[in-house]
Amino acid sequence: MKNPLLVLLFSFTVFAAFGQAHHTITVRGKVIDSAAQSPLGYATVALQDAATKLPVRASLTKNDGSFVLTAPAGKPYQLVVAFVGYQSKVLQVAGTDTAVDLGNILLSASSKQLATVSVSAVKPLIRQEVDRLSYNVQADPESQVITALDMMRKVPLLSVDGSDNIKLRGSGSYKILINGKESALMAGNPSDILKSMPASNIERIEVITTPPAKYDAEGLAGIINIVTKKNTAQGYNGFVKGNYNSVYGYQANLRAIVKEGKLGYSGFAGNNEQRYVGAGFENLSIYYSPVPSSIAQTGTNFTGGHNTVTGNELSYELDSLNLLSATFNYNERSGSQGSDQYTAMRDANNTISQAYHTAGNSTAGNHGADIGLDYQLGFKHNKNELLTASYRYNNSGSSQSNHIAYDQTVNYTQPGYSQYNTAGTKENTAQLDFIDPLKIITIEAGAKMILRNYYSDFYTDTLNAASGQYFPEAAQTNNFTYHQDVYSLYNSYQVSLTGWVFKGGLRFERTDINADFSSVGSTLEKGYNNLVPSFSAQRSLNSTSNLNFGFTQRIQRPGITQLNPFVNQSNPQYVTEGNPVLTPAITNNFELSYGNFAKGAVNFSTHYSFSNNTIQNVTTLGANDVTTTTFANVGADKNLGADLSINYPLSKKWNLNVNAELLQVWLKGTYNGSFYTNSGQQGHIFISSNYRTDNGFRFNLDVGFDSRYVLLQGRDNYFFNNSYSVVKELFNKKFMAYIGVNNPFHKFNTLDFFTKSADFQTYNANQNYYRAINVGFLYRFGKLNSNVKKTQRTIQNDDSTTAGGKN
Repeated sequence: MKNPLLVLLFSFTVFAAFGQAHHTITVRGKVIDSAAQSPLGYATVALQDAATKLPVRASLTKNDGSFVLTAPAGKPYQLVVAFVGYQSKVLQVAGTDTAVDLGNILLSASSKQLATVSVSAVKPLIRQEVDRLSYNVQADPESQVITALDMMRKVPLLSVDGSDNIKLRGSGSYKILINGKESALMAGNPSDILKSMPASNIERIEVITTPPAKYDAEGLAGIINIVTKKNTAQGYNGFVKGNYNSVYGYQANLRAIVKEGKLGYSGFAGNNEQRYVGAGFENLSIYYSPVPSSIAQTGTNFTGGHNTVTGNELSYELDSLNLLSATFNYNERSGSQGSDQYTAMRDANNTISQAYHTAGNSTAGNHGADIGLDYQLGFKHNKNELLTASYRYNNSGSSQSNHIAYDQTVNYTQPGYSQYNTAGTKENTAQLDFIDPLKIITIEAGAKMILRNYYSDFYTDTLNAASGQYFPEAAQTNNFTYHQDVYSLYNSYQVSLTGWVFKGGLRFERTDINADFSSVGSTLEKGYNNLVPSFSAQRSLNSTSNLNFGFTQRIQRPGITQLNPFVNQSNPQYVTEGNPVLTPAITNNFELSYGNFAKGAVNFSTHYSFSNNTIQNVTTLGANDVTTTTFANVGADKNLGADLSINYPLSKKWNLNVNAELLQVWLKGTYNGSFYTNSGQQGHIFISSNYRTDNGFRFNLDVGFDSRYVLLQGRDNYFFNNSYSVVKELFNKKFMAYIGVNNPFHKFNTLDFFTKSADFQTYNANQNYYRAINVGFLYRFGKLNSNVKKTQRTIQNDDSTTAGGKN
């Protein structure tokens, strides 16, 4: 095994989670509506010490109303059963037996809110459903002080590497949704948005590894659905948050939720200013043909910028059966980059044959905006039967300019140049969804149309040394448009039986593509059909544990970042470009998982996937020892892996969270006549622990390790991080102050990458600021007293690839 530290930590957490045993009493029963004689799912059940009335164990009932609680035997307890809209019930439990079956516990409806019984329970962090894992962000104490990106490290099956790339089961091919739909908030680099968004904005994060047929088929690894806070009541509430990070700069956030009569509003806004900082880098390439030679680059990269983001949702209840909702999201990021580097080229005798110094500066910006409208119709005979019509318009884009100047040249005559590129996506989406939940079966069906237009306009101006003027270079000028229209139909069924839940369906997608390279008179026109099945099953072993199985096929369609033929020459020896003739790839995913939620939550899963013709990064050697990195359909990819997540209460005040993964990867492919193959282990582990005191202090510790990942032509970087924070709550928990430090022992860390072929091998290393101090505050305001409605179905465009991440 190539990662002994990873294996050691992985093994330690398994023994720590299962290494305790106690003499216990088991209390079970089923909560029933006394009038309808139907089970009440998600009712709160809590065992309290009969003498002190302090909580000992608490949980939620399952869909069939059943529950099982365990506690130390030998003393009396009382069981408290509470559910909103029903009268609470208290039952005495002697505590002398080893097992107590309370049978059916009948609750009667009540118009009063819960007031007579105080139930103090810890909210469960992790919930496993038939096709997904859900992480309850609001139940995590650290959600008030960390960013949404940092929260991603804690979520089962997810990890974040040293370059802030998010990975789902080690893959960068997934789709991120906001509240079940694609959003302009995730346009560009999702990590930048999540880095500037506080985790306190989020209700829960869902990891959907077996997406049902209602979701678009894109994303080889699955879907990450971020559900923001929106349920509110008559009145208003919200918070103001501000903080300063010594690396990422200033950040300010505002969230507000308002409900007045039938009108409800939920929204947030944030701004982040990152200071302009520099860090060193090194590139070394050794070439074997046509003659031995090498290139070495050293220098400093500078980056800085700002980010603004806002998300808004408005809801209006026409009556009990008709509901309108509208959304508007916007984000804008602008930044500047600079570089100061020296390049030396050496021949077979290690003598400098050419050399030059470059001073470069670049500006880049991303923006995204979307507006959506949903209409939901209920039916009098069954208010859970819903028909939803939705429309959404999305406009996202980016701009980039690179300016390169040469001096201190040795046998080198390349002129300076400037590059410009504007790219983006415009799309219109219409969707119709129908859901009919019957007694044991739920039927879903729908249709969808996406009209998407990718575009890119780029050109290069080259400096004429004699005149000092810049002139356009025809070979580096192009106007590129790529129309991708997707039409789909789906039908799925969920069957709920005693102890079993089955979910399956089919999705048909028709994709039409029309590409135009107007500057060179080249066109591309084609279409293809996909029939995508999905199936998942959940077996309840008892009220606290279950077994899940899932199978699905997924599609990887290329996005604008991968398609864009713009040749980025910001580093003239290491060129990057997209590939407009990429084709979709299909993968087959199988998974089997076990979850136990008796005390805390433990989930263990295994998964296997295989696919052909996947999109991979490939690098080739060209003239003048210039390497070009692009994308190509060359990868046959197989993955076999195991995931472990643990949330374990070490005591009433001390909690442990573990998120770990170990993967075996096999890759192979042929590109430009060369055959490549690579395999090996990769994985990550993230451990988080927090301890709270009675006087409002909370101490947090996070430690994580992300291994090198297997690439078709090499390996990328590993990353180790550690962070520590202290939180103090004041003024009846309305005000919170915190201070934290990330990676205090080193100012910089080095992220390095290895690439190798028959012609060359390359080593790239970039220093990143590592140590960071973070201070801030959060203030809550408002008063509420009933729930706001929102449509249960809406548009969720998850059919195109999210760029970034490790494959």
